[in-house]
Amino acid sequence: MRFWLARLVHATWGLPQTVLGAGVKVMAGQDCPSYTFRSALVTEWRLRRGLSLGPFIFVPRGCPRRLVVHEYGHTVQALILGPLYLPVIVLPSLTWAGVPALERARRRRGISYYTFYTEHWANVLAERVCHEPSMR
Repeated sequence: MRFWLARLVHATWGLPQTVLGAGVKVMAGQDCPSYTFRSALVTEWRLRRGLSLGPFIFVPRGCPRRLVVHEYGHTVQALILGPLYLPVIVLPSLTWAGVPALERARRRRGISYYTFYTEHWANVLAERVCHEPSMR
């Protein structure tokens, strides 16, 4: 029942990120292995970073399960925030992950990527929902 309820919420309240996730899935190609994790479709792609858009999770091939659990936390955020997920979570997270100056500052100061509010909250939600360890 929860699976179908999550799918319904992703298809309505979370439609913007669900449509984007479906588009990324198509662009990732047929040769990328996929599997289901809880209510999400996980695709192992060639990129070295994870991404979660609604019910679509993208992780590097052979990544640790903890990263899948973490990305599922973002899926839960998308269920909670609906159309606010993109501006509140995705854009700040992409900035935190992708701006070279921020990457250098994190390395220089020894700051974990997962201390940023988007990532920390995803870990908290994932561990509550999945009852498994997430990224730290």
